[in-house]
Amino acid sequence: MTAATLVELVARTVRDHPGRVALDFATTVVTYRELWELSGTIQGGIEPGVPVGLFVTRSPFSYAAYLAALRAGAPVVPLDPRDPPKRLHKMIRSAGVRLVLAEENGTHNLDGSGATQLDLSTARPGVRSGGPEPDTVALILFTSGSTGTPKGVPVTHRNAVAFLQHDIGRYEVTADSRLSHTVELTWDVSVLDIFAAWGTGAALVVPVGSELVAPVRYVRERRLSHWCSVPIAVSVARGRGTLQPGAMPGLRQSTFIGDQLTWQHAEAWQSAAPNSSIDNVYGPTELTVGCTFYRLPADPADWPTTSNGTVPIGQVYRHLDGLVLGADGRAAEEGELCVRGPQRFGGYLDAAHNAGRFLGPPAALTAEHWYRTGDRVRWEHGELVHLGRLDRQVQLGGRRVEPGEIEALLRGQATVEDAVVVVERDQRTLCAAYTGAPDATSALRRALSERLPPHMVPARFVWLPSLPLNANGKVDRGRLEAEVSR
Repeated sequence: MTAATLVELVARTVRDHPGRVALDFATTVVTYRELWELSGTIQGGIEPGVPVGLFVTRSPFSYAAYLAALRAGAPVVPLDPRDPPKRLHKMIRSAGVRLVLAEENGTHNLDGSGATQLDLSTARPGVRSGGPEPDTVALILFTSGSTGTPKGVPVTHRNAVAFLQHDIGRYEVTADSRLSHTVELTWDVSVLDIFAAWGTGAALVVPVGSELVAPVRYVRERRLSHWCSVPIAVSVARGRGTLQPGAMPGLRQSTFIGDQLTWQHAEAWQSAAPNSSIDNVYGPTELTVGCTFYRLPADPADWPTTSNGTVPIGQVYRHLDGLVLGADGRAAEEGELCVRGPQRFGGYLDAAHNAGRFLGPPAALTAEHWYRTGDRVRWEHGELVHLGRLDRQVQLGGRRVEPGEIEALLRGQATVEDAVVVVERDQRTLCAAYTGAPDATSALRRALSERLPPHMVPARFVWLPSLPLNANGKVDRGRLEAEVSR
């Protein structure tokens, strides 16, 4: 793959495979020629270099609009229309978005955001020549921030292409492949789904209806060759009783990312997809989707044991540099994973968020600076094992959540004196313990729902007369979790 930008990558595929299916919606398909032409009808009004918001849906228009912005040299800012308006407005203003693309005009409240909305059905052609440069920002993705403010992560074309050069080859994606698409466009993993397909002439098989809650049926009926999802998909399939031995014989490659993959997950999936390789991939958005991987040996008898019962995250990609930083600031067997290289982003939209996130001289960021992931890892049997977050950040269904962001919003409510957010024992939901007014639960839930996406709103609120403290006078989170989690 010699393309320098995502646009060049797709343009080459359109040239070589114009009649192949780019998007498969079960009852509707879009060829690469049609995708390119449709994106060309949307470029009018998009300014090069000016971020463009996109209210994402699983429709041909959304994917075409995504490509249209890239072709125009404008960074894409994927937005989830289900997020509360206040949060959306904050992201729009932070990214400098002036234009938001949507399928239906007037359905989203942008008052006070500083942006205007363009109905995709009324968009006009505006094809430009030239296209973006490798260091042009392709995407701006937002992660949860501990200060109560979402953190914007700019990803350049160079960052994304470096990642795809590794993954397309490793996963043997070809024009005959059919790729899953289990995540929303607001998630960084969607970059792998979309451009591994669009960079090779493969079909991106978009799930419809309830297919995502029936993974095995999705794989079988839509004839998938490549699967990529968070590990919770394994639990969903097991819960439905469909993950039977040999249930997915057509899968050739399975990739899990976004959360810890357990050996139980891996064993169940391998049994159901006996002809598939299984890779466990790790990587924060700041390092462009994935930066380490571990491929399970074909024979389970060769699988290693790990200290925490999870599949290793393996080795840092060869074109990147990795460092395990010990508490003493030196390379160690256990510590914080730090990475640098062509996939590393160039710093947050708000430079204040860079503080403490990079390892290197206290000067302007350079390619020599390491990104401090905040993830604790350990070398075991020659492979990296993910042990957890140093800063309490958690993963819920593959989405990064900072409990501190939720706590900050709770403490800002007049009825709350103090608050701590913990993960329930099911590892899927949150519980907020708070002191203050004992009858404030409904009001707190309503207040958080106005500021946070649904997956960040605690499923339970527990009032306590006081929070348990340790000998140092700090909140004893261990005791608190034992008292309130279920």
